[in-house]
Amino acid sequence: MARRFVRSSGIGSFLVSLLLVASGCGSDATLPTGSGSVPSEPPATEPGDPGCDVTYDGTFAAIQDVIFERHGCTQQVCHGASASGGLELSPEVAYDRIVGVRAVGSPLNLVQVGDNDRSYLWLKLAAKTNPGSVEITGTPMPNNLPAISEDELSLVHAWIQAGAPREGTVLGTDDLVDGCLREPQPISIEPLPPPPPGTGVQFVMPPWDLPAGSEFEGCMATWYDFSDQIPAEFRDPTGELFRFGGFEVRQDPESHHLLLYFSPLNLQPGGIDVNDPSFGTWTCRGGARAGEVCAAKEKGACGDGGVCASELRPSFACVGYGPPSSRPAQIVGGAGQTQAHFPFPDGVFQQFPVRGVMYWNSHALNLTTSDHQMNGRVNYGFAARQEFETVRISDFSAIFKENNPPFTVETFCNDHVFPIGARVFHLFAHNHKHGEHFWATLPDGTQIYESFDYTDPVQQRYDPPLAFDSPDPADRTVTYCATFNNGVRDDGSFDVDLVTRASRVPVVAQEFIGSCSPEACVNEGMVGQPCNGVDDDASCDSSPGAGDGFCDACRITGGESTENEMFVLFGAQYIDPSVPGAVVPNPFD
Repeated sequence: MARRFVRSSGIGSFLVSLLLVASGCGSDATLPTGSGSVPSEPPATEPGDPGCDVTYDGTFAAIQDVIFERHGCTQQVCHGASASGGLELSPEVAYDRIVGVRAVGSPLNLVQVGDNDRSYLWLKLAAKTNPGSVEITGTPMPNNLPAISEDELSLVHAWIQAGAPREGTVLGTDDLVDGCLREPQPISIEPLPPPPPGTGVQFVMPPWDLPAGSEFEGCMATWYDFSDQIPAEFRDPTGELFRFGGFEVRQDPESHHLLLYFSPLNLQPGGIDVNDPSFGTWTCRGGARAGEVCAAKEKGACGDGGVCASELRPSFACVGYGPPSSRPAQIVGGAGQTQAHFPFPDGVFQQFPVRGVMYWNSHALNLTTSDHQMNGRVNYGFAARQEFETVRISDFSAIFKENNPPFTVETFCNDHVFPIGARVFHLFAHNHKHGEHFWATLPDGTQIYESFDYTDPVQQRYDPPLAFDSPDPADRTVTYCATFNNGVRDDGSFDVDLVTRASRVPVVAQEFIGSCSPEACVNEGMVGQPCNGVDDDASCDSSPGAGDGFCDACRITGGESTENEMFVLFGAQYIDPSVPGAVVPNPFD
């Protein structure tokens, strides 16, 4: 079944202001301790298999044939040699003409690596396949021809989201192509360029190894010092904090999320102690000096391509990581997508010290048969105007509320009360693979958010921001809900691959959150029958003493692995102090 791509009016309004009319047809780390293995997806069929009528060397080659060629996009009158709208999609040049290339009459690239919402080509295709899902100016693609199918749109989406690789097979795209693709291999995305001097700064994640068929979440720390890169006009009155007006993230597509945490200990006199035993030994990651011991604060200690980092340790959301603190570390950046762009409204800013220690919380899974080294970068753009300070929205109050039994579909809801004077300009969902549908509504029932894809949740921007000024909390309460599918197909039959399985929950996940206790069978002929725990396979035997039983299906369990679940509302807001009763909080509390 094709994935659904829905973009609500907020993101559409944001994009329509950017899009203009287009002419033409469519105008070296070691294995982290505690890594848990996860089941690999079945490899795509190799070209040459006798069952293949059509074979492709990679996902883009399939897009070239299935979409560009078969839908007439390479015809001379469209995007062939005549290059309508300046866009040529002939096989010899198509990739170089669309990836990272600015669209004619638009500030967007035709394909923005890792980012569908800023890929003009995908937006034009989506507007034709799913009218109203995005708002664009100009003519949807293909013009004067039938729309591409949902599966074909999903194919382009998955390719862009995975970094738009020229070669190689993107995981899952073999199911969207009527043909065969080579076995998927890990994808290293094109590194995010740093901001131009004087406009922002870049953090580079220390690279770390993710073995084949594994999933891992952990934390490590790096020391940074941007004191020579930040002009005075982008600092607070003390000169010790720098102010940014948004950030951008790009990471390898194997990542489930990458979050940066700032410890309040950085604000104490003398800053944070990098030699605290909790950090372990600092070593170089990446570059020619990988594995060598390094001094955390020594500039260039690891040479070109290397980053000095503390020990990478299994951790759930960096809880308890680093030296003890009376206040928790705060999220100051990151994303749950390959690429994400989070601009703040004009006049809104966030800040943290010009130097200090940053915690990296990286969670990734490798469903291929090859090892991979994870990479990521985060850019912060300086805030030109500084009027309101951002307050992050991170509602973890119902994070593990979802717990429906095996082979059921249930909906869970939670309320979030915004403070008086809140101006909400960004919301997005966070859940895992069981989360089919996530939405949020105002007290009067008006829907303000909707998303269907956990790997690429809708980033909903509001311009103007949503205002919550009433002294009555009921008027400031947003209800957010999600439907979680624990192993039920569209036709109502049981899906043993989707249901939560004790044998598939990584060991590290069970250590941090709790084990998955099986209560239903998964073996053929007995699927869904009750059983009681991992030692009760006999209850699932097809006949007494057969020895073929497998008691393995669990309730949905909360946890950080993708076999577990989360139910979180994220976003950003600022507080208007002119509203009676409004209190502007200290963001570091």
